[in-house]
Amino acid sequence: MRTVETVLFLVVVATIVATFARRLRVPAPSLLVVAGVAVGLVPGVPAVEVTPELVSLVVLPPLLFAAGEELPWRDLRAVWRPVTVLAVGLVAVSALVVGMVAVALTPLPLGMAFVLGAVLASTDPVAVTALGRRLSLPPRLQALVQAESLFNDATSLLLFRVALSLAVVTGAVSWGRELGEFAVLAGGGVLAGVLAAAGAYLIRRRTEDPVLEAVVSLVTPYAAYVAAEAVGGSGVTAVVVASVILGTQATRLTTAPIRLQLAAVSGTVVFLLESVVFGLIGLQLPALVGRMRDEGAAASWLLPALAITATLLVVRVLWMYPLAAIAQRRRGGRRLSWQVPVVVTWAGTRGVVPLAATLSIPFTMDDGSPLPYRDLVLALAIAVIVITLVVQGFTLAPLVRRAGVAMDPAHVDREHATARARLAEAGIAHLDALAESETIPELVREQLRRSWQARLDRLLTDEAEQAGENRAGAYRDLRRELLAVEGAELNRLYEAGAITDTTRRRIQRTLDLENAGLGDD
Repeated sequence: MRTVETVLFLVVVATIVATFARRLRVPAPSLLVVAGVAVGLVPGVPAVEVTPELVSLVVLPPLLFAAGEELPWRDLRAVWRPVTVLAVGLVAVSALVVGMVAVALTPLPLGMAFVLGAVLASTDPVAVTALGRRLSLPPRLQALVQAESLFNDATSLLLFRVALSLAVVTGAVSWGRELGEFAVLAGGGVLAGVLAAAGAYLIRRRTEDPVLEAVVSLVTPYAAYVAAEAVGGSGVTAVVVASVILGTQATRLTTAPIRLQLAAVSGTVVFLLESVVFGLIGLQLPALVGRMRDEGAAASWLLPALAITATLLVVRVLWMYPLAAIAQRRRGGRRLSWQVPVVVTWAGTRGVVPLAATLSIPFTMDDGSPLPYRDLVLALAIAVIVITLVVQGFTLAPLVRRAGVAMDPAHVDREHATARARLAEAGIAHLDALAESETIPELVREQLRRSWQARLDRLLTDEAEQAGENRAGAYRDLRRELLAVEGAELNRLYEAGAITDTTRRRIQRTLDLENAGLGDD
């Protein structure tokens, strides 16, 4: 019962935090972590034990799936080379250097130090995606940061398993067996992801029931994760592969009304799960520190956590600068700029995936004896996660603005208006082609042509009038006002008994869809 109360409490806190975060223009995940730490420090708050299954099986799959769906396939193909270098080389170097720093600054033995390094070596797709929603990064840069965080887990999990074997197994480690496990880990994850995506595609192509579509969409990441883990593969890789595949087919899978409903359902689920998991990350740190204080080891975590965080940033920026120099030389040999490497470095936060890996560390060694320093590894890992989410999360947007790499809002608006104008022109051309074939009544064709031409005129006029009155905005405001008048009249007819509740609901849905089609101001 206490777990249910905690989850409900976190959701309420997250709703309040999200409201303030939007007004303060700060990232909600970072504010949620701060709120979690603050709540955990309140005397009398019960300690919350987070199980690996809760994070890995319940929270992680849908959040990874949502992050993967947002990654455009076109942009992914453009950045696959640097993503491969980051997902393999940078993860391995980061794990090695963090392990060495942990050995030097903490009482951790070599095996547990490298367990910590492997856990923190990879960036987190959930945190990166949640923080990146507020930024207007160029598509290629956004794809690089997001794809790296999605695909670096295979390397991190291999290193984690090898390090765990060094820490837990008393005998010698078989490198041949570890490489075989890596092949199964990566290959099984990819295969399970492809099969899960294919199954979801076949089902969703053959149904137009919005409820069934929503159920299939919610179940798909869990099915991919469980199937991969059942064969020894990476559940994280399976979910990422399935999400990227289905993300490329989104417009072919469903109709427009169902896509609107799925977006609403997915947005709600992501908000709830992010609220719980980022709040739990904050809650875990005070509880762990309190437990270590009772054991007399509380003084050995803060400075090493700060040093490890700094180490991750230094290694990352030293890795990024040569990579950026090579890329710029291939594009024409321009002088190396600091902006892109620093932004990519600062965007590499840790979050849910490292938390899940840390919680999966066993309590005992293979001979049954307690695993030493497990709580210290958890405290250091969660402390680094909290530091990156708070420090990097709160400062990432100002850094992006200072670096000048964000897309100009005026450019984004012009691109949107130009694209909408091209769509309107394509529609008008199609109507003109239908006029020659005489397959539709002239009155219907002319009515539609006037509507599409009016839309095109509004877009072109608004683009031409960059200074002065925004006619498109005035048009949207008036349309919303008219829809509100129609909604009020609809309610009056229903209350007067002129129409049934079924008719009221059908018309209200039509008005809602039309209102949603007007977009945001």
